[in-house]
Amino acid sequence: MSQHVLAIDQGTTSSRAIIFDRKGSIVASAQREHRQILPHAGWVEHDPKEIWNNVQTALDRALSDAGLSLNNIAGIGLTNQRATTVVWNKRTGEPIYNAIVWQDTRTQPFVEQLSGSPLAEAIQQRTALPFATHLAGPKITWILQNVAGARKSAEAGDLLFGTIDTWLLWNLTGGPHGGIHATDATNANRTGFMDISTCSWIPEALAAYEIPATMMPEIRSSSEIYGYATALDNSRVPVSGILGDQQAAAFGQASFNAGESKNTYGTGNFLLINTGKNIVRSNHGLLTTLAYQVAGEPAHYALEGSIAITGSLVQWLRDNLGVIQSAADIEALAASVADNGGVYIVPAFSGLYAPYWRPSARGLIIGLTGYANKAHLARAALESIAFQTAEVIEAANADFGSPITELRVDGGIVANGSLMQFQADILGVPVVRPEVTQTTALGAAYAAGLAVGVWSDLDEIATNWREDVRWLPHMTPSQRTTQMSLWRLAVARSFDWADHVAEISADQVLAPSPFGADSPLVT
Repeated sequence: MSQHVLAIDQGTTSSRAIIFDRKGSIVASAQREHRQILPHAGWVEHDPKEIWNNVQTALDRALSDAGLSLNNIAGIGLTNQRATTVVWNKRTGEPIYNAIVWQDTRTQPFVEQLSGSPLAEAIQQRTALPFATHLAGPKITWILQNVAGARKSAEAGDLLFGTIDTWLLWNLTGGPHGGIHATDATNANRTGFMDISTCSWIPEALAAYEIPATMMPEIRSSSEIYGYATALDNSRVPVSGILGDQQAAAFGQASFNAGESKNTYGTGNFLLINTGKNIVRSNHGLLTTLAYQVAGEPAHYALEGSIAITGSLVQWLRDNLGVIQSAADIEALAASVADNGGVYIVPAFSGLYAPYWRPSARGLIIGLTGYANKAHLARAALESIAFQTAEVIEAANADFGSPITELRVDGGIVANGSLMQFQADILGVPVVRPEVTQTTALGAAYAAGLAVGVWSDLDEIATNWREDVRWLPHMTPSQRTTQMSLWRLAVARSFDWADHVAEISADQVLAPSPFGADSPLVT
């Protein structure tokens, strides 16, 4: 049997293909970015066909660079940006609309309407999730309501829904010619209508969202053979692992047991704490979610702290403001000043996620004086990533009842040593980076390899984990308290901005002028 596994890591900004060997080491990788389509404020879309084409290109390049062919691959694992929603015609394979990205907030009115419905409490009890715009469910409803002919086609059984894993699996395994329409439980969980206890669709939830059951993929485990990648030169390579990106990162960090955790620094940040076979419901603003399910075994669960904007804030400084030329430039620029100069950035571009869940919050930069410069902006951007992480870890400690004693980290931005040191300082616990930081792809590879016998069990996989760098905290408790207090003060200023704007627009009333009749400036 081949000892190589190929992982497709389809993320919010790019698609990667990475080949791993049996030791969990990277043999070759390739990456392709895709467009971010922003039709209106709060709307974020991707082209599903562009993503599929990029995946094929990256896959071919990785194989070429490794000097391997598909015959040398034991299995393919998929991991993906969760909740990003694709609806396509099963007969033609054509998407009927762009993929609506998990960050998109256009469905807020529908979410608010559904939250007040008689079924709301019962659905939330079974899904363990709040009604929220980042879930896939309301995105499907929006497409059916707003794309011409979509509702009629869906009711005729011609349309399929999938998160990106399902879209890629269907295309890999033949598309209109026998493609497998399935997903795993970790991705199904992010629709907002999967029963978290039984890992099955909730008929009442589908009805509440007005979604025909014929559109829904089959829910399967995270590690099993789903089908064969016949679209790749008619190959017989099995597609044998699927995990949502954050669950894949935890799998790649070997966080298999209750109490083990990881924090991924990507487009957003996502903390996962494994709660074992127990479903732990959060009282502090976290989400209850699936961690993984191996075929034939019970599901494992987790608490998740989801932060929408972290690494993408660096991209925003580069692309929108021109503060840096490349993402790698931010560390040196931020390090050129001793502190943030009193500047704080709250990147609530699509509202605030955990632990606040304030969809009407909007981003702000506060504390500006004439002293501030672009280096202070760069430092404030990096510090905002650490501050947001500290808040979700505080919530996780309160929910789980046992404080995290060290934080395993992964994702592209963990190469930034200055940020990782500040993260350790603001947390007051060590931050640990593994040798392989592409743990999202590694987790997908592990799930795929486990299903086809490359690895015999989870214990064997856990022996592959190796520490690279450990950052120890140096900040005093007093300094930590001061920093977090200032951060929270800034966050509070971002609340409800979108609501205030909507109220003013609806009433067509200007904000009151400070220069009223009693002003000394009025004569």
